[in-house]
Amino acid sequence: MNKIGALTGTSSGAWCRDEDPSLLTGAGRYVANLEMSHAACVTYVTSSHPHARLRCVDVSVARAMPGVLGVFTTAEVDADLGAVPLDVPKAWSSEPWGSLPTTMPRHFLASDVVRYVGEPIVAIVSETEQQGADAAAEVVVDYEPLAVVVGAEQASTSDVHLFPDAGTNVCFEMPGPLLDVSGCDVVVRQRIENQRVAPCPLEGRSVASSWSTDGRLTHWASCQGAHPVRDRLAIIYGLATDAVRVIANDVGGGFGAKSAMYPEELLCPWLSARVGRAVRWTEHRTEGMLGLGHGRGQIQHVEIGGTMDGKVLAYGLSVVQDTGAYPRVAAILPILTRYMSTGPYVIPNRAFSATCVVTNTVPMVAYRGAGRPEASAAIERAIDLFAAAIGMDSVEVRRRNLVAPAMMPFTNAAGAQYDSGRYAEALELAVAAADFEAVRDEQRRAIDAGRRVVPGIGVGTYVEVTAFNGGAEYGSVEMMADGSATVSAGIASQGQGHRKVWATLVADRLHIDRGRIDVLAGDTELVRRGGLTAGSRGAQVCGSNLFDAAERVVAAAVDLVARMAEGDPGDVILDERGFHIAGTPSMQLTWGQVAQASYRLDGRPLRADGAAVQPDGTFSSGAHVAVVDVDVETGGVVLRGLIAVDDAGTILDERLAEGQIHGGLAQGAAQALMEGVTYDAAGNPLTTNLADYLMISAPELPPFRTMFMQSPTPRNRLGAKGVGESGVMGSTPAVQNAVIDALSHLGVRHIDMPLTPERVWQAISEATAVVGAPAKANR
Repeated sequence: MNKIGALTGTSSGAWCRDEDPSLLTGAGRYVANLEMSHAACVTYVTSSHPHARLRCVDVSVARAMPGVLGVFTTAEVDADLGAVPLDVPKAWSSEPWGSLPTTMPRHFLASDVVRYVGEPIVAIVSETEQQGADAAAEVVVDYEPLAVVVGAEQASTSDVHLFPDAGTNVCFEMPGPLLDVSGCDVVVRQRIENQRVAPCPLEGRSVASSWSTDGRLTHWASCQGAHPVRDRLAIIYGLATDAVRVIANDVGGGFGAKSAMYPEELLCPWLSARVGRAVRWTEHRTEGMLGLGHGRGQIQHVEIGGTMDGKVLAYGLSVVQDTGAYPRVAAILPILTRYMSTGPYVIPNRAFSATCVVTNTVPMVAYRGAGRPEASAAIERAIDLFAAAIGMDSVEVRRRNLVAPAMMPFTNAAGAQYDSGRYAEALELAVAAADFEAVRDEQRRAIDAGRRVVPGIGVGTYVEVTAFNGGAEYGSVEMMADGSATVSAGIASQGQGHRKVWATLVADRLHIDRGRIDVLAGDTELVRRGGLTAGSRGAQVCGSNLFDAAERVVAAAVDLVARMAEGDPGDVILDERGFHIAGTPSMQLTWGQVAQASYRLDGRPLRADGAAVQPDGTFSSGAHVAVVDVDVETGGVVLRGLIAVDDAGTILDERLAEGQIHGGLAQGAAQALMEGVTYDAAGNPLTTNLADYLMISAPELPPFRTMFMQSPTPRNRLGAKGVGESGVMGSTPAVQNAVIDALSHLGVRHIDMPLTPERVWQAISEATAVVGAPAKANR
């Protein structure tokens, strides 16, 4: 570990994160916990139809209900606000692919047509939540059902259009060439479904809004970036940004879904103004399953070709992306899928295309990894399919095609320039830790003996871009008169533990106790500017700027001390005791004294903003290995082991990094084995609660074994890369590959996720029916 990475933090205590004591003792500051006794409650009446024309919405009875302060429909809202502005980064939707269509607008409340079950139609403001629910039950909506489009592939060719004025369901396209497979001995093709999943953060969407008498808006939000929410509200309500304060205190998870801004949240300031009261809205779990954006949702057609000696020469990926009922950021996530499509491999020939379509389902958003796990899942399944076709072990195929360290920086076929990494070394570490050959021997013995339970082992090797396109994030450090320091960070935590990392980074540079660092984040009145906590960008862009700001404060302090001592700045020494002059031990100044001198002599605080700008994204990498047991009679899968070797450059806090990996491994395994949002053919959601939508829990997970490699990036001062999404990059294909590996002797070639017992059993039945192998095993 280099000097910058060896963060010591002299007041670490027993807690993993600085916020743990308050969260674990019930002192968390969530929106629903705010003391706002005067706040009214917001309730939304949502659509029970996936696609229908609104003939009539009768709210007359609801308006007369006890405790109801207001009932509002799209007519009143549209007159003031119009359509919901898009929340898509402009840089992502620029040339050569164009932007999202203006012919697929969304309104705050459904206007004329509803396009998915759960779309808000009516907003009710009441004294209590129960009064709002009672009033909602009295709203009468007369629907004229319309034809429904549920599947993405169906939507791409259907004559049923969600937006007739658009004349198509296609909202974004990335055309590409056909794959050149000349010179390939073997070419394998496979349709793969990367299913739709629900983020399910512990805390759902929750907001509160209040106006002051001078026209200023204060808005509390469970979100992934206070400043982007502020900027959006300022646009919607025609306010200067300094007239809007957004506060995001403690946030109970986001996973990408809370980087989006939802009509139900953005409408609350308008509702507050209409009733003349502060208002608050907190969704219930079913509302979240039907309204909080879903993730993934790609149909992938892979094509891979190469030689019999294991060299991959060509790889093609064609994607149909489901964006749900309204095109949001998910419509352009295939840009990232394309960017990382060839993974950690040297592949001379690559082709990519994508078609993004609207369907009568919950709108899609970014979800942990946001387009990159989809790319990893596709290439890792393709590698295993290719290995099976040429009769070579999949690990050996990976060895023969991985980018070598000597090739760094390496530019892939999509133009992504990988900065650093030791991909083969990570693979060998993971394979050794899993005792790969021992599992293979166990598998052979089980198959030869005709046992009912057969082990399988699978690999997922990955590289992912983090902090896509690089850039900067706000970070400042200011010394106080008492010798403490205030750190302002442009991004806030939703469980990552930023506060500890920021404080430790700055404390180490200032040579003061971490307990004397006060970290400000998630409040637009306290922090000048900021962006999203997303894309695994925190440590590298915000951390680097905080480190830079701390260095600038030290430099300014050294100059000031030198002036006070009438000496040379080169003679000023800073250590744990404070400032002193080389050769003059009697002269010693504390940080508090220097901060006071700055006001006294220069008339300004001793503070600095970081000025670091990262020129590009960084590329984290690793290898994950999963070991499973599969019951060939029932299709049941037990995840026996999951090994993760991850390289995120310089690790600033290993416990926090390990926690991020653990969370990602759990979510990745969950997608592989259990999770999946489903709709019936008529567009009705079948997974509207946590009884029907299966989330993974401790009994289904083995102890994880995690290891870190460190290949520092040259693209920032800390050498840090992102780690927040790495866990899902390799674990999902590793688990999927392991299950299919256990069944390959029965002729099973591919199973789509989630690999539920029913799907696995069905694949076994179909394969054994074709090859004539026995489905029963000796017990």
